[in-house]
Amino acid sequence: MRPIGLRARVSAAFALGALILSACISLVSYESVRSTLFAERERTAVRATYYDASVVDAGLAGPAPDVLEVLGALDTGTDRFVLLHLDGRWHSRSADRAVDTAVPPGLQELTASGEAGAQRIRRDGRPALIVGVPLAGSAVFYEIISLGELERTLQTLALVLTAVAIMVAAAGAAVGWYVTRHALRPMTAVAEAARGIAGGDLTTRLDPSTEPDLAPLTAAFNDMADQLTRRRERDRRFAADVSHELRSPLQTLEAAASVLDKRRDRLDERSGAAITLVTAEITRFQALVDDLLELARTDRPAHREEVDVPALAQRVCRSRDLPAGLVETVPGTPATWSVDRRRIEQALGNLIDNAVRYGGGPVAVRVGPGYLEVDDAGPGVAEKDRATVFDRFVRGPAAHARGDSDGTGLGLAIVAGHAAAHGGGAEVGERPGGGARFRITLPGSST
Repeated sequence: MRPIGLRARVSAAFALGALILSACISLVSYESVRSTLFAERERTAVRATYYDASVVDAGLAGPAPDVLEVLGALDTGTDRFVLLHLDGRWHSRSADRAVDTAVPPGLQELTASGEAGAQRIRRDGRPALIVGVPLAGSAVFYEIISLGELERTLQTLALVLTAVAIMVAAAGAAVGWYVTRHALRPMTAVAEAARGIAGGDLTTRLDPSTEPDLAPLTAAFNDMADQLTRRRERDRRFAADVSHELRSPLQTLEAAASVLDKRRDRLDERSGAAITLVTAEITRFQALVDDLLELARTDRPAHREEVDVPALAQRVCRSRDLPAGLVETVPGTPATWSVDRRRIEQALGNLIDNAVRYGGGPVAVRVGPGYLEVDDAGPGVAEKDRATVFDRFVRGPAAHARGDSDGTGLGLAIVAGHAAAHGGGAEVGERPGGGARFRITLPGSST
């Protein structure tokens, strides 16, 4: 399972914190508003009930009062329902109401003792408030006030507060994402600088003034890059110095071997075979020294000039006794490129030599906008080997299978070095129909 990134974790923490905070505030706000609205509604209901009770009490004071007429004279609207308990009987303005069960027994007992009271109930599935007020004699007046509108208001308030909490959580996530993006920007710069160094640009450095809080990291990174640059330069000089020092004794050995080779017919069979072996190894050693020198120079900047690359590719093919017709120019490719002639010629030659030696021979040399390709007819390069085939002293499976010891293991490394000097790279893939396709990318060279 892939671990969650730091930015996602921080954003989730911001969102969760914002959600908890907004939920707490919403809950407190809801309860506060609910208590206030209910308290205000109850006070209003009690005042209205006392007023209506005084009207009913006055109406019942006359001789032979008409109870229904007295109750009907009350202006209660549609959200209030009145009851009167008089002489052991229940009276109301609506005959279809179950008046005998509308008033809770506890409230009946309270009002029977001469005390007024109020109680919340549910009537017909809706919230209501019932207020009881004792009248003269044993009469008790009850008024049931519907709280349905108040409940709908609170439901709307709850939905609004929930939506606000969700939006606040989303805003918290957005803020967390923005904050982490801003906070991680210096780390992004470090990552880009590291990629630049890994890609061969050893001049990459971090600016210490960009983020003062990361000054120790910046200093350590720049110091690492400086040491890497010095070490690479030291290795390059060492390889160049060793190669130069080896050239003189190699030339002496080559001259001596040439003299012995010319007199091979005067030697016995075993001595002649030894001379042949020594001559071949000296030639291979000379090629290795030349490649080491070339590899040591690949770190230097490219000396660019205007070059007719298709013509150069044809010349490289002819120099290896290959038909110039192998070269294909992709339509739209400029003939003149700004490249280092010597490096491109050697890189392309190394790819063609590699195809001849290990790939069954080249079948196409393609010149396209900003790239060169060499297709071969060999077994191809396994996907697991493609990442290392351009490393130094790496010999592919085809070389081992052929038992070929002529190669130095530096040809493709030199190709990659020359491509990097032009700001590009080298890669290998599969050719449609079989075989390998080696490509050199040279961005900006053919524009």
